[in-house]
Order: sequence, then structure tokens, then C-alpha cells
Amino acid sequence: MAAFTAFVLAAFVSYAAAWFLGFYEGNFALLLFTATVVTGLYWLAERFYFLPKRNAMAADWVHQAQQRQQERANLGIAQGGDADMVATRERLLMQPWWLDWTAGLFPVIAVVFVLRSFLFEPFKIPSGSMIPTLWVGDLILVNKFHYGVRLPVINTKLTAGEPVRRGDVMVFRYPPKPSLDYIKRVIGVPGDEVSYLNKQLRINGQAVDKVSLPDFFEEDSLSYIKQFQETFPVGATATEMSSTKSVRLLNNAERPAFIAGTDDFGFKDQCQYSVEGVVCKVPQGHYFMMGDNRDNSLDSRYWGFVPEANIVGKAVMVWMNFSNLKRIGVID
Repeated sequence: MAAFTAFVLAAFVSYAAAWFLGFYEGNFALLLFTATVVTGLYWLAERFYFLPKRNAMAADWVHQAQQRQQERANLGIAQGGDADMVATRERLLMQPWWLDWTAGLFPVIAVVFVLRSFLFEPFKIPSGSMIPTLWVGDLILVNKFHYGVRLPVINTKLTAGEPVRRGDVMVFRYPPKPSLDYIKRVIGVPGDEVSYLNKQLRINGQAVDKVSLPDFFEEDSLSYIKQFQETFPVGATATEMSSTKSVRLLNNAERPAFIAGTDDFGFKDQCQYSVEGVVCKVPQGHYFMMGDNRDNSLDSRYWGFVPEANIVGKAVMVWMNFSNLKRIGVID
């Protein structure tokens, strides 16, 4: 078992190292699930086989040692060695290294697996596509059950949860490469007609109110960018537009409205591109996503709609930014 366990642990380390070095794109959910299953099997084996076997061995050894002591006592030989007996018993009961590194880790790995898969998952914001809402370096928590509980790895939905609404900041698996997680804001729900022409957003033919705010200072480029506030209708369906939500966004006046370099994607025939921008009809079971940094965001305008099956969860709060503690708080 020691050799077999060393091989298993080496396989895990090799997988993680190759992923870290960029030889291929790893799947952390699959890695964590596999680690939970493997360590769980070792834990069961320890609980119901190896530990009882060690207990029996230790009890048998203690019984024999006590018999030897009794025999020596009957012969009038001075007794001693109680400390040695205790130390030997403890050595017999001790977990071997290969169980300590498998069964011993199972409770911790299992807790992480449950928390990450069904409750909350941490993410780090890697780009500025969601500025000013989310900044590079923000560490966020994503609610994994808000839109319904899903099985890890296969992402099968188990419970209904809350419906996706316009204005939600959502993490999802990037449609062109599902192994990557993206974060954007929901702009269009199934049945919506979303138009973004000359940097003016319209939903179902209604222009979204857009007012100017003080310019935003972008620290990476050391420049000021035009900042606005949009107030658009929230809702989970195309006909639900009674309530509103206000969000801040950035527009770079130097960037043209024309959307260049679009991919081929499913339902692309539902979008019409022009020099002014794009108009899309959101198909059933899909969502139209955009970054709040409108001229610096690779989003649904370029690669299409997000299928419902790709949803990971709702971003709910920034729990840490080590370079700016003021960033901690709830996500709008």
C-alpha cells in the first residue's frame, strides 16, 4: 500500500505541477472531487480495516507482554519496562505515513469540497473589464447556490434557486473555453432585445438612462476615463421591467463603437452588427453579458450568449484586496 499510495500522490503532484507550468489547462473542480473520493476511500479503509487491525495487534501485544511479566513475577524476577510497553503500544497504533497523507487529510478536503461546490467559492479578479465595480486584485466570494445547487464537475442543476436578473454580476464558464471562469454583468435575459449602438444601451427598445459622473482615474494607465451611471430595468424575463437598478460604467471616448474581431458562436444569426455597434435577440436559456468597463471588455458582443448550463454563481462581495482595504464590501 505504501508504494501504491506514493504513486497516487505523485500523480496528483504531477498533475498540479504540469497545470501550474502551463503544459495544459487543468480542472480544479475535477481535481478536488478526485482528491475527495480518493482520500475518502482511504479514510473508510482506515476506519473499518486498518485501525481495527492495529488495535487488535496492539491489544494482542499488550496481552502477551502482560503474560510475560506475570511469568517473571512468578519466578521472583524484578519487574520494569512499563514505559517501554506504553511506547511500543503507541508505535503499533500510529498511522503509517501513507495513511496520514490520505485518510488524515480527508476531513479537511471534504469540508473544502462541500464549501466550494455548494456554498461559496473564492475568485480573484484578474483584469479590468469590470472596473469601476470590480478592480484588479479584488478577492470576491461567489454564491454557488443562489441560482440553484449544481453538482460539481458535471454542473447538473439540482434545485431551482433564484432566477437570473438583469444587473446581476455573475460568474460563468467562458463559452468558447468552458475550463475558464469569466465574470460579467447580466444585461439581457431570455427573450430580450439588447442593442448597444453608439455606446447607448437599449433593452427591448427602451433607452437606458445614462448620466455623467466625475471622471474615473484608472491607476494602471494613469489616465482619466469618462464615467457614467446607467439605470436599467431589472427582471428575470423580457416582460419584467418595472423596477430599476443603477450601476456605474466606463466609456473611453477614443474607442470606436464598431465591434471588431467577433467570433463565430451559436445563435449568431440573432445579432446584427454595424459600424454603430450590435443588436441581439437573446435566445431562450441564454444570457447576454457585458463588462462595466464597456470599451475594455471581451464579452457577449464578441463571443456570444452564455448558456444557462454555464452558470457558476452570483458574485456577492469583495472580501479582500490587499492593496486597498477600502474595496471590501458588497458587490452592487
